[in-house]
Amino acid sequence: MARIIQEHIAAHNEKFQRQVHQDYEALGWQLTRRGVDIDKVREQVAAFGVAIPSWGVGTGGTRFARFPGSGEPRHVFDKIEDCGVIQQLARATPTVSLHIPWDKCSDWSELRQAAAAQGLSFDAMNSNTFSDAKGQALSYKFGSLSHTDAATRAQAVEHNIECIEIGKKIGSKALTVWVGDGSNFPGQSHFRRAFDRYLDSSRQIYAALPGDWRMFLEHKIAEPAFYSTVIQDWGSSYLAATALGPQAQCLVDLGHHAPNVNIEMIVARLIAAGKLAGFHFNDSKYGDDDLDAGSVSPYRLFLVFNELVAAAHENVQGFQPAYMLDQSHNVTDPIESLMTSAAQVLRTYAQALLVDRAALDAAQEANDAMTASQLLKTAFQTDVTPLLQRVRQDAGGAVDPVACYRASGYRQQAAQERPAVQGGGGGIV
Repeated sequence: MARIIQEHIAAHNEKFQRQVHQDYEALGWQLTRRGVDIDKVREQVAAFGVAIPSWGVGTGGTRFARFPGSGEPRHVFDKIEDCGVIQQLARATPTVSLHIPWDKCSDWSELRQAAAAQGLSFDAMNSNTFSDAKGQALSYKFGSLSHTDAATRAQAVEHNIECIEIGKKIGSKALTVWVGDGSNFPGQSHFRRAFDRYLDSSRQIYAALPGDWRMFLEHKIAEPAFYSTVIQDWGSSYLAATALGPQAQCLVDLGHHAPNVNIEMIVARLIAAGKLAGFHFNDSKYGDDDLDAGSVSPYRLFLVFNELVAAAHENVQGFQPAYMLDQSHNVTDPIESLMTSAAQVLRTYAQALLVDRAALDAAQEANDAMTASQLLKTAFQTDVTPLLQRVRQDAGGAVDPVACYRASGYRQQAAQERPAVQGGGGGIV
């Protein structure tokens, strides 16, 4: 299927040309009074990118049901087409993160070429040992890397190594490992033995890593196991990453925390320990809701970025986080949600760049709580929309990605070319 023609984007942008110029100039004067060079900030924002999860372009679901949308991607090549449209319009998502076995194909060289044709490359690989693949010999119903059965653990290890081998073929440099291992009843699992088995399995995966790869350990407080989870918080993740070695780091998903947990402090601790792998951006109200980034708690997202920008500003050694969206789109067009989420991530990054670091340091040293808080609020409350519009426009993207996308008719064309998918119970994200 053809991408959105560039003439359509150019015609869309032409309508906003004068508005973008005037608004950008006005914001520039405002920032100049605060000692901020808008062009420097724009360059930093333009260089920032967040990966798209391949599974994110399909309609998600809950544990109870899934309601597919029109034009659902049929396979990984369709997913790459949708990801290409997101990057074409939003200009913030240059990489795609694959999930195996969901994204298996017969020719990885062909897939890499297809991605390059869309202006995309590949981010971290994601393994799946939280559900059983078709034809799989042994079940993960009672665990994978921490299973009591050695053969089941070996199967899970082999799958992760397979993901590494696929990643080598497409140019990936990292493996994300999340397991749903845990228990639903008190007494069902021996906590210490399960963690030891997880470490033993993970060491075998770690040994297969190329020297320039990283291994991202992702924790999750609950689901699918609701009594205990083997890697349930950043503490367990840190213990495991430390035991494995320097190439293992801790991935922070913004939805995988208990209510009211101070996520920005976790970020700071992992930065200080040299163990922050990066982020899966989403939002939540109650738990692991996988809502669009910044849709519920934009200030919390800003506080996380405040720690990230501070670390970059202070040149913290080894600070090299990876960024990815990880969302479930149950009632929206996934392409629209991913574009707006990517824009929200860039918006928050831009706002964090506006914090007066010298003034904040001084306020913190003087224990001036009010000034410190207001410095953050001033940056967060700055409307950086003109800056984001200029970044997209300069890169050949759309000033208003959603409006341009809707006017293009891409979803309608996809619906004609891709057969409708039946919904039903037993939803999966």
